[in-house]
Amino acid sequence: MNGLKTTMLLAALTALFMGLGYTLGGSGGAIIALMVAAGMNLVTFWNADKIVLSMHNAREVDANSAPEFYGLVRDLAQRAGLPMPRVYLIDQPAPNAFATGRDPDHAAVAATTGLLAMLNRDEVAGVMAHELAHVQNRDTLIMTMVATIAGAISMLANFGLFFRSGDNQNGHGNMIATILAVIVAPFAAMIVQMAISRHREYGADEGGAKISGNPRALASALAKIAGQAERIPNPVAQRNPAAAQLYIVPTHVSELFSTHPATEKRIAALEDIAAQMGAPALRTPSRASALSPVAARPRRRSALDPHGRD
Repeated sequence: MNGLKTTMLLAALTALFMGLGYTLGGSGGAIIALMVAAGMNLVTFWNADKIVLSMHNAREVDANSAPEFYGLVRDLAQRAGLPMPRVYLIDQPAPNAFATGRDPDHAAVAATTGLLAMLNRDEVAGVMAHELAHVQNRDTLIMTMVATIAGAISMLANFGLFFRSGDNQNGHGNMIATILAVIVAPFAAMIVQMAISRHREYGADEGGAKISGNPRALASALAKIAGQAERIPNPVAQRNPAAAQLYIVPTHVSELFSTHPATEKRIAALEDIAAQMGAPALRTPSRASALSPVAARPRRRSALDPHGRD
């Protein structure tokens, strides 16, 4: 089903890309746009994970460089019945996480150091289980391709401020081209994102709750992340707003244009899942988790601390 959805989405975005190319450059612009879109689709399909990870300057970790975090992901992947994904850390204070890759055999999961410092172990497990649920549901390919192509559409739309179609010799035609380029195309890309993203996030929340066995820990993590995501700058999302849809909680996006459901609604849904599972109330830990870089452990560095602080 997700394969069909991916194909339909790519066809819609490619048609939108061609339409914008035709508006700005006539039939020649449409042909160029088609060639560019086809090239982007192929490159993104085979290199989805590399594109996103490079965008975030993520560094791969293993059982030696981050034993606790890597071990946590390994245990969750085994519970989910998934191949072990590659695991990455992003040196960034903004708390967030995402999954990428074209299929479960080529998947990668990443978390920021800010997220690991903020959450306790159970909450980190809930977040990473959510990301593994995206892998399990085969959402990662469509997420990455949407981010890449929607970003390209927005980039092309910016050219509409300066580019004038050779087929239009009057100011009225130029005005229409500019309006279509600057307003309609980016808005249409956001509509496509919204059409696929909200249901996908609810599904990943439910899947993550089942994988971790602790839906209330995921709910607690979402509340903490959402509280900070709007306050702490995210340079990657600022440069490429389409990348925000990859995160477990998007940054600096209004509810109208958000690719995710409201965090409050997601938490309410997780509370319902917890009640159905008979999950116990979430206990507040008395100290920082062992996964946290600020855990108070004398003369022992946290396995997740990228700066080697004691």
